[in-house]
Amino acid sequence: MDETYDAIVLGTGLKECIISGLLSVDGLKVLHIDRNNYYGGQSASLNLNQLFERFRPGQKPPAELGPSRDYNVDLVPKFIMANGNLVRVLVHTDVTKYLEFKAVDGSYVLNKAQVQKVPATDWEALKSPLMGLFEKRRAAKFFSFCQQYDERNPQTWRNWDLSRMTMHELYAQFGLDAMTIDFIGHAIALHQNDAYMMQPAMGTVQKIKLYYDSMMRYEGLTSPYIYPLYGLGELPQAFARLSAVYGGTYMLAKPDVEVVYDEAGAAVGVSSEGETARAKFVVGDPTYFPDKVRKSARVVRAMCILSHPIPSTNDSHSVQIILPQKQLNRRHDIYVFCCSYSHNVAPRDKWIAFVSTTVETSDPASELAPGLQLLGRIDEKFVEVVDVFEPLGDGSADKAFISKGYDATSHFETEIHDVLDLYQRITGKPLDLEKEDLGKRQEAQ
Repeated sequence: MDETYDAIVLGTGLKECIISGLLSVDGLKVLHIDRNNYYGGQSASLNLNQLFERFRPGQKPPAELGPSRDYNVDLVPKFIMANGNLVRVLVHTDVTKYLEFKAVDGSYVLNKAQVQKVPATDWEALKSPLMGLFEKRRAAKFFSFCQQYDERNPQTWRNWDLSRMTMHELYAQFGLDAMTIDFIGHAIALHQNDAYMMQPAMGTVQKIKLYYDSMMRYEGLTSPYIYPLYGLGELPQAFARLSAVYGGTYMLAKPDVEVVYDEAGAAVGVSSEGETARAKFVVGDPTYFPDKVRKSARVVRAMCILSHPIPSTNDSHSVQIILPQKQLNRRHDIYVFCCSYSHNVAPRDKWIAFVSTTVETSDPASELAPGLQLLGRIDEKFVEVVDVFEPLGDGSADKAFISKGYDATSHFETEIHDVLDLYQRITGKPLDLEKEDLGKRQEAQ
């Protein structure tokens, strides 16, 4: 371990493994360390025995739940937008050769206490039970505008400058009512609150286009999301393999690892078991930098094992349901994530459902009640409250580049933005996803 590296990465969560892989591909000599003896960190997947040991130490799982090895339960479950930046990174780095994905069956939203499928296109809007006849036509025109909008083609703008017009003003142009705006903003554009309404409309229109483009990316999709077989724990390991292929060094089970700083307070390496590895900078999750982060939120998650699909979701094997904040008189949305044996995360005829939200009260578990009520009969339930941390600085001064904690959302769109921002802070340049894919470059060589 007494060596010098270009970069040292601490923690094998998904964000850290993506960064490790990207830096290795860029030609940097990378050392990747984790205090745990397994990959994944906060984004690991657990079997049933590990799940019970984490939440109910000393208690054995009931036999009727099935074999422990058939479970791959994500600690932070999130679906992946089929045409989003994470998929672009996966394709760009050729990590897809290590993984297998399957489509998610449905995307739903709670509207007037009923679970309804989210319409994402003009023709879906015309069939949706979410809206009345005239509202359907207005929504169809709005979706048609968003699908056709191209910021490089003024003919698609309708003389509207979306870099100046607010989203509130754009909704008003189409005469959309409050309920329609609610599900568009939260279940399609995936905003976590309504602050976006007074921001330039460009960002939200691009998010709506992303939802639609993701629906169209692969033939037969019934939602814009995909999910890896055997759970998200496969993703960190895939990027770890990418890093190793390009010369990255991995060390697990280093519980005493600490960051080493110079006299000026800059991170210059790490120490463990009496040895020190040095580097130009150190990257890691917030747990490795307790004095350089602040708590930004708390997230409560309920992990549930079911013997049936979630009611009112067309017997879907995998589904997302978003409960918008206004429907519940809250400041934050509630998210329901559900997957099953069809994605190899549970034994046959078992479903894994998660309900999560950002904590607003002194009784976090009770805040999940609206989401839990949608699940039907629950075989087992485990509740966890975690603090979410974010870095105090950007890393430019102290060479300590720190990722943010994982939020309550059931999709990866906010998290991949953090990864891309982290990469740019480290390298001083944005990740160029327009470059020729890594796999194609290797074939050419």
